[in-house]
Amino acid sequence: MNMNAVGIDVSKGKSMIAIIRPYGEIISLPFEIQHTSDEIRCLIDQIKSIEGESRIVMEHTGHYYEPLARELSLAHLFVSAVNPKLIKDFGENSLRKVKSDKADALKIARYALDSWNDLKQYSLMDEIRNQLKTMNRQFGFYMKHKTAMKNNFIGILDQTFPGVNTYFNSPARDNGSQKWVDFAAAYWHVDCVRKMSLHAFTDHYQKWCKRNKYNFSQSKAEEIYGATMKLVPVLPKDALTKLIVKQAVDQLNIASKTVEQLRILMNATASKLPEYSIVMAMKGVGASLGPQLMAEIGDVRRFTHKGAITAFAGVDPGVNQSGTYDQKSVRTSKRGSSTLRKTLFQVMDALIKTKPQDDAVYQFLDKKRAQGKPYYVYMTAGANKFLRIYYGRVKEYLLSLS
Repeated sequence: MNMNAVGIDVSKGKSMIAIIRPYGEIISLPFEIQHTSDEIRCLIDQIKSIEGESRIVMEHTGHYYEPLARELSLAHLFVSAVNPKLIKDFGENSLRKVKSDKADALKIARYALDSWNDLKQYSLMDEIRNQLKTMNRQFGFYMKHKTAMKNNFIGILDQTFPGVNTYFNSPARDNGSQKWVDFAAAYWHVDCVRKMSLHAFTDHYQKWCKRNKYNFSQSKAEEIYGATMKLVPVLPKDALTKLIVKQAVDQLNIASKTVEQLRILMNATASKLPEYSIVMAMKGVGASLGPQLMAEIGDVRRFTHKGAITAFAGVDPGVNQSGTYDQKSVRTSKRGSSTLRKTLFQVMDALIKTKPQDDAVYQFLDKKRAQGKPYYVYMTAGANKFLRIYYGRVKEYLLSLS
């Protein structure tokens, strides 16, 4: 049977297509299509008209490839979206460097022939993974925005009610609200508290807690009131200062609400993936970090071995060897996904804080720390071990389902 390799170099709104067979036989010279329904339909008809089995390969760069991959897949064609690094490193055996869309399409087609039996077919389950990854990137964006808004708000409070952000450490609610933010919005200036008597403030604060469904503490009311007597505000207690505080509160609450909505939505989306229960059962992983891991790792079956997934995350140990020289300690590659590395470090941090004594990764981390290893060394080593266990458990489970 004829093997038809279709290489697609995808860019925004258009793609370059090349179709070849083994031994350099060219079925179609590189040609360009726009990402419109008509031109995609013409491409589908053209591929289906070619005698033999056709396999389509494209790079999963950004989101540009997704509409094309989806339409081709719905037309019952074999589509595989591969890591761009694999294409970049493939066939670098020429001194002549040619970089063009046509050359890239031919290179992708040659990769398809070379990796014919190892190509993983794009499925509609990949759409859920793409949605999850998109949400995770949005989550990261809004987390940065929330942090910026939080720091901005604290900077303003330092001029009206210094230290008010330290009085409460309650976690955010599902709607994104936090006790210290709500308190600072109500008591936005130090004079809002100390102009009252202790009894009056305590009564006022208790009613505020009941109205906003927060726990009331007599000792906390006394602590806050006592602290206000020593504070020196910079900005006056007037309408303009109140407006400045209100604007900062509104911006922070909007960012916080968006973050919590995304967190809930990501967890609901991740629960549709088959490996959800396996991932969520791992120590150090919760309703937030679990979906983030699944979003950044994707389908583990696309990695051929454990070393491939640790390399993808950039937590694989480096090698520096030549002749009789063999360096014992080499920096990690850090060439992979920085977002995944950050999530893995957060998992390691959760393990260190929760100290699950029966967990192999925590035991390994604790051992490295006891040996006096630097922070980055033991965190990276722990991330590597965690990722290998993740790969083994999830891949074994997914294979058992197929």
